[in-house]
Amino acid sequence: MAEQQGGPPQFSVVPGAAVHRSLEGNRAEIIDLVEAAYRRHGQGGTVNPPSYFLRFPDRPTARIIALPASVGGADDADGVDGIKWISSFPTNLERGIPRASAVLLLNDPVTGYPYACLEGSIISAVRTAASAAAAARRIAAQRGAAPRRIGFFGTGLIARFIQDYLAELAWDVDEYHVFDLSDAYAASFGKQVLEPTGRPVHLHDSAEDLVRSCDLIVFATTAATPHVTDPAWFSHNPLVLHVSLRDLGTDVILDSVNIVDDVEHVLKADTSVHLAEQLTGNRDFLDGTLYDVLTGDVTVPADRPVVFSPFGLGILDLAVGAHVHRRAVAAGEAVAIGGFFHELDRHQSAGAS
Repeated sequence: MAEQQGGPPQFSVVPGAAVHRSLEGNRAEIIDLVEAAYRRHGQGGTVNPPSYFLRFPDRPTARIIALPASVGGADDADGVDGIKWISSFPTNLERGIPRASAVLLLNDPVTGYPYACLEGSIISAVRTAASAAAAARRIAAQRGAAPRRIGFFGTGLIARFIQDYLAELAWDVDEYHVFDLSDAYAASFGKQVLEPTGRPVHLHDSAEDLVRSCDLIVFATTAATPHVTDPAWFSHNPLVLHVSLRDLGTDVILDSVNIVDDVEHVLKADTSVHLAEQLTGNRDFLDGTLYDVLTGDVTVPADRPVVFSPFGLGILDLAVGAHVHRRAVAAGEAVAIGGFFHELDRHQSAGAS
């Protein structure tokens, strides 16, 4: 970050188009960046308190979530503090605008001053997709075979980003499978996202058929409660990227190997694994975290279904956001806001006297 002489860091804004340009064509590096953030988190080099939910009695479907976090610290050249403020207003779709919007604030760990405000929805989607890809890469490697039949259960924006990032793993995919409650969304996803890969694309009108047809399944729906409840659907032992967190019934969870990003974070808000904890009264069904997989402390078997449930950590937003800010500054696309902080002179004068 560029600091003003004798004062706080220069404050700048990075708009969505600049965020997009900073990330486009940079996916392999982002996957590695996210994996490194998970390693740092597992080693205790981060602070990631619980997310905070703002809800509204007059708008029960809407919410705004605050994700504060810190990566590194004041003595770390890459240290950054900050917060993501992300809203979900489903009625926006009726207004012809996206359901979710977000901003990301980055703070200097030395002075505490914010030094950047970034459009956050793209960063949020990218860190989610890169997280899924990082987990899939390491878990598939442990299981000894790359998936060849990939299925998408839900075909919204996150599914599109996840496909982009899975493609960076250079797996030799034989075919893709798609299921969505909306036939139109499924067809659009197949045509626009998957057909350009040159691989066969199969659209399913049955959720069970989709699950049974794939050895890697991406759940990216907006489901609020579990709706996939039969463990028999998973008898072929697929890898499941349970990104939306609430699709799988308790019986499916308890019949699977369960890997999470952070135990304390994912066991809340009635996620599928949280419901399993409430039912069993324990956490014994959790086999480890992604950090445990990365370090080899947990070895994931090939002869059982494996479910990765990532609640989504603010440290990932900060890691990706700081990367975007550096690239935007280097490209001259960070818009500096002169005089953003007021009445600095009298403090600087007092400090010099």
